[in-house]
Amino acid sequence: MALVGRSGEIVAANAALGLLLGIEPDRLAGVRADALTGLGLDGRARGSYRAVLRGQSDRMRCTRRLKHADGHSLWAEVTVAPVPGRTSAALLTVSDISERRDLQDRLRHIQMHDPVTRLPNRALFFERLTGALSDSATGRIGLCFLGLDGFKAVNDTLGHRVGDQLLGAAGQRLAQCAAGAGGHLVARLGGDEFAVLVEGSTGTEQLTALAETMLAALQRPFDLAGQRIAVSASIGVVEREAADTTATGLMQAADTTLYWAKADGKARWTLFDPERNAHRMTRQSLSSTLRRGVDRGEFTLEYQPIVGLADDIVRGAEALVRWRHPQFGTLGPDRFIGLAEENGAIVPLGRWVLAEACRQARRWQREHPGPPLFVSVNVAVRQVWDSDLVRDVASALRESGLPSGLLQLELTESAVMGSAGRPLQALQALSDMGVRIAIDDFGTGYSNLAYLSRLPVRALKLDGMFVRGFRTARHLNPADETIVTSLVQLAHKLGLTVTAECVEGPAQAERLRRIGCDTGQGWHYARPMPPDHLAALLAGRD
Repeated sequence: MALVGRSGEIVAANAALGLLLGIEPDRLAGVRADALTGLGLDGRARGSYRAVLRGQSDRMRCTRRLKHADGHSLWAEVTVAPVPGRTSAALLTVSDISERRDLQDRLRHIQMHDPVTRLPNRALFFERLTGALSDSATGRIGLCFLGLDGFKAVNDTLGHRVGDQLLGAAGQRLAQCAAGAGGHLVARLGGDEFAVLVEGSTGTEQLTALAETMLAALQRPFDLAGQRIAVSASIGVVEREAADTTATGLMQAADTTLYWAKADGKARWTLFDPERNAHRMTRQSLSSTLRRGVDRGEFTLEYQPIVGLADDIVRGAEALVRWRHPQFGTLGPDRFIGLAEENGAIVPLGRWVLAEACRQARRWQREHPGPPLFVSVNVAVRQVWDSDLVRDVASALRESGLPSGLLQLELTESAVMGSAGRPLQALQALSDMGVRIAIDDFGTGYSNLAYLSRLPVRALKLDGMFVRGFRTARHLNPADETIVTSLVQLAHKLGLTVTAECVEGPAQAERLRRIGCDTGQGWHYARPMPPDHLAALLAGRD
């Protein structure tokens, strides 16, 4: 302790204070207390200290790092309080809290570091990342987000103890790479994922060079527990202006880019691509709004005529769904059908397409007295598994009044290949109702003709790849003609009709007619069109 005069100089100090600082107590007299304790180093502490000396405050307390006379440092808690009724202004108390501070530092180190790799953990990484975003020397920041390839297999085959040893050894190699490249922070974020933070990045070249170095370091085998273990890593690399991003945004970009690196084949680094990310975000947006789009009536159908090759008469039409998206405009099925199959929205969407196509076909039947036009509707295999397709078809036919023989359901070859159990039962029930079953894109899947005799199939639709060589007689490929001829003859012997897809010109149509194909579909006849345009074609036919 020490008594401090109103001028701020020490009047008297006890032996404990002298021992704490390594200075004889009597030599402390006359020394300015704020200089001795560091109270004058910052404005806030200095103001509080002077307020106590002037009698305007009853106490101030702060923590300061003090220097002993022999050169070592210590942490102290400094308290200044008025002394009532004395000529001295205040009582200065200095308490050594070095042990408590050291304990706090050790606890923080434990709290902020991963026990397996001894590297900084997620909490410390995000603390440093947040600070780097607000105070970057170059105004830019970089991040390498790394995941070990096949780490789960190491845990499963060699055990978690060896897995932890591998994580530790990999972490040390990454730390050495980062130290050699400028002392960047390396952290384990969890599992087999590590992150390297490049504060004050100088550009993508710096980040990709670091990624190359880390990949090379990890490709060297690890000798652990008598085992030689070879691993690889995938790295997502992100580099951008610090002012234009947040910690969350940077990590989302890094996570996405790491996923790309793994999807692209692993054992590589991949640089963040804004255009690719925009496509992913668009895909995600479409996926999340599919069901609502069905409920809001955002989908519509166009129809492509299916024409008899022998007489050029329209025999049917394939219903093709379009999405009139409020943000992205009109989208073709290639943009959303795959997403609908992934998230299950194909069931309500397919149910709507089926009902709408049947209603439209029934309108054509009523309005055009000529030969009846069948409508062909694509069915995803998930519609068979996740819904009662037979009931949905029966309901659509009943509500529309369309005869069952004027509805054709198209399934891909791969979807019906090896069908058994529920799918086969559903197809058989639909066939018994009189509905036509067609195999779409025939020849692109397993090309196993044996199953055709076991399934209630009425028609085959040859994939366009088989008729592309028919565009001109001059460039006709004899092999293409042989294959198509054989398929058509076999289908006819099995009692099946054959539709050729992607007929784009008269030479193709003529060649397919000579071969014996029953119907054709493609731009040679018409592109997909709204239902009223097809009605006009039917009126001309009538």
